[in-house]
Amino acid sequence: MKRVLVATSNAGKIRDFAGAASRFEVEIVPLPNLASFPAVVEDQETFEGNARKKAEAYSRHISGELVIADDSGLEVDALGGAPGVHSARYAADEPHAAKANTDDDANNAKLIREVKRVPPEERNGRFVCWIAVARDGKTLTVFEGKAEGVILEEPRGANGFGYDPLFYFPQIHKTFAELSAEEKAKYSHRGAAFGKFLEWYKSF
Repeated sequence: MKRVLVATSNAGKIRDFAGAASRFEVEIVPLPNLASFPAVVEDQETFEGNARKKAEAYSRHISGELVIADDSGLEVDALGGAPGVHSARYAADEPHAAKANTDDDANNAKLIREVKRVPPEERNGRFVCWIAVARDGKTLTVFEGKAEGVILEEPRGANGFGYDPLFYFPQIHKTFAELSAEEKAKYSHRGAAFGKFLEWYKSF
């Protein structure tokens, strides 16, 4: 079985990747000793830029190995594309909050406050994911995935993480938090991007 090294300590992302990889003979492995490496500041203006920066930085710590990193988030049209690249620290934009990643509950609470100001028919948005593949500090290729949906003002479901309980996917009449990891991989932005990576990886 091939292994894929993923530069993340986010258990939700690992679960998403594992769900997408379950159809292939691929094992998802968090990058060893990730916590001991210097943290990468995600200060780029795009998801792609942050994914590239993380993949390149962390791949320098494990010579000769392929390392993937992703950056992803939610874009809501009526909010001018917010939270966007600030998805993980959306609530930190509040005047009293520190400029660091904020927990899911705080981010979701802010999103709910914002979308309540928007008419229900205008609450369209999308999850976006970019995956970068790097080796020895150089990006080899990138992959993008998207999922279009509607933002709810009340959470539904106990699975997933991040904004999943508020992201309603009309195609299956469920939020992403109401899906198993394998089901989510069929429809999600991360599943789409990772599926493209796996197709590339098979012939690498």
